This record gives sequence, structure tokens and C-alpha cells, in this order.
Amino acid sequence: MNQTTKQIMIYGANGYTGELIAKEAIEKGYQPILAGRNQAQIEKLATELNLTYRVFPLTFENQIIENLNDIHLVIHCAGPFSATAEPMMQACIKSKTHYTDITGEIGVFELAQSLNQRAKEAGIVICPGVGFDVIPTDCLASLLKEKMPDATHLALGFDSGSSMSPGTAKTSIEGVASGGRVRKDGVITQVPLAFKERQIDFGNGSKNAVTIPWGDVSTAYHSTGIPNIEVYIPVSPKGVKNMRKMNWFRWLVKFKFVQNKMKQQIEKTAKGPNESQREKLRTFLWGEVTNDAGDKLVGRIETCNGYQLTYIAAVEVAKFLLENEVEGGAYTPSKLISNQMIFDVPTTGEVSFSV
Repeated sequence: MNQTTKQIMIYGANGYTGELIAKEAIEKGYQPILAGRNQAQIEKLATELNLTYRVFPLTFENQIIENLNDIHLVIHCAGPFSATAEPMMQACIKSKTHYTDITGEIGVFELAQSLNQRAKEAGIVICPGVGFDVIPTDCLASLLKEKMPDATHLALGFDSGSSMSPGTAKTSIEGVASGGRVRKDGVITQVPLAFKERQIDFGNGSKNAVTIPWGDVSTAYHSTGIPNIEVYIPVSPKGVKNMRKMNWFRWLVKFKFVQNKMKQQIEKTAKGPNESQREKLRTFLWGEVTNDAGDKLVGRIETCNGYQLTYIAAVEVAKFLLENEVEGGAYTPSKLISNQMIFDVPTTGEVSFSV
């Protein structure tokens, strides 16, 4: 790891969120190296932003390591992370480069934890989920655990109202194929899509909500130790019925050619919110802990749009790793910095607790 320049690389900078992170990094005074697989798009963006760039795939480990040898930290933005996270993490360990990414995929968070010892030995940090997935919910989970140390059950949820970027939409297709996930008695357990349904006030009125396989099923456990975890988003009763119907067809989506066809369609339609939409949209976060005695505590936080939070937070985490010596290992965001980091994001309100 280069200790003098402490250079940042944004891999997948030509994607919707990668470009936002690159512009935020410049705004904060950094000159990141842009990187990715698409020569024309990376070169075009680097020229526009007056930055240096590198083009390489994540196919050959030696090639990745060669491109990371002078890099202090990678912000990995090229999904689907189910395919791209492992080669990048492995190369980061060997090049002694800190690894961060913006995933929300449960498998990637579990992969990171499995590499904890190797990251320690290499003296590097592996911290996936340094954006909306999963900083706000991770911080809220940790704050609730502080208030109720004997909590045995944790439910988290959010209401964002935001359209999806192409990358997020593509990842959601893989999620359909895998079905739902909850954590039960400490173990990540596969369940049907729309496994549980309940009414939740996320902070903007009561709404019908349903479980989704969000990253906190992994990360909140590593942050809090709470053994039973579910994550919810608002979905209309009709939408829930449609999700449950998908359980009958999930086997079809497991085929790569079906996924590829659906992803091609997304390329044509998914855009992600523009700047004006990002400025207007607010995100409402909700969490609930209970213990064996039946005591309950609810926490709520209101913050900015998820994509805005992602580009701000990803650069803040990079700044932290550039300015601080941190013991190597696999981290969740709240464990790496603190559960207060969500309040450093502009326009985030105070957390409110109620029983």
C-alpha cells in the first residue's frame, strides 16, 4: 500500500452511482483514479472530470493486483457484486489495499466476514456497504442495541420512494431468483418472497410493509449480535400479492439467459433519479427491538435520498481510512467508524425513540 500519496481508486466509476461518488470526491478535494471495464465510458468520464484512469477487467487476479499496487483504498462500484466483489477483495488483500463498496447483497457481506482473518494479516480494512446499503440502517440497529442490550429480535425498514439505478435494478433480479432472507436464531435462513407482512409507520404515516432480503440480515448481526433480524419496505397489498406469485416462477429467473434478458431490458429503461429528484426525495428509516420479556423500543431517523447519501457517505468513509490507522479486518460501517456517522450526512435529523 502506498503510504505517501494514499491514492483512491473508484472502480466502476462510469456507472450511475460511481460517477456521483467521483464528483463528490473531487468536491472534497481528492483526485481519485477512475477505473472500470468499459474503455470508452471510463475515458470519456475521466476527460470530463480531468482525472487519470485505468481500464481492466476483474478476470485475472495478477492484472487487478498490478493496478492496485499503488492504491491505498478502492471504492468498488461495479456490480453485480455477487460476481465482482470476491475477485476485488482477494486482490485487495494481496496488494494491501483497503476495500469498500456500495453493495446491499447479503452474500457479499458474509464473504467479507469470512475474509476477516486474512484482512487482519494483510493489515487492510474490508468494509462493504458504505452507502445507503447499509449505513443508515446499520447505525440505527446499533443505536437501538445500545438502548436495549438484551434485545433478541430486530426489525428494520425504510421508505425511500426513489427510482432504481440500472445497477440496483439488475441486482434485484438476482434477488428474485434467490428468494427472501431473514436471520433466525443467528442463522441466515431462506424464506419465500414477501415472507412476512405488517403495518409500519416509518415516520411518514402507517403503511403496509413486507420483508425483503436486505443487507442488514447479515450486517446488523455482526454490528449488534441480535440473533433474529428482518428488514421491511412499504409495498401495497396488491404488490405483496404479486411478489408472492413470483415464488411460483422463481425457478425460471435462476436461469442465466432469463436474467440476462431481463437485465438487457433494464439497460433500456432504468435511469436512476436526476439531481432535482434526489434533492426532493427524503428517506424514512425505522427500527424495532424486542427482548424476551416482551419489552419493545422503536427508533426512527429521517435522512436524504439513498443515492445522495451513498455518494456522500462513500467519500466520508474513504476520508476516514485515509486519515486514520485502523486495525485490519472485516467491518460493518458502524463498527468501522461509529453509529453516529449517519448524523454527519447533511439533512439527517435526530433519532427519535418510542416504546
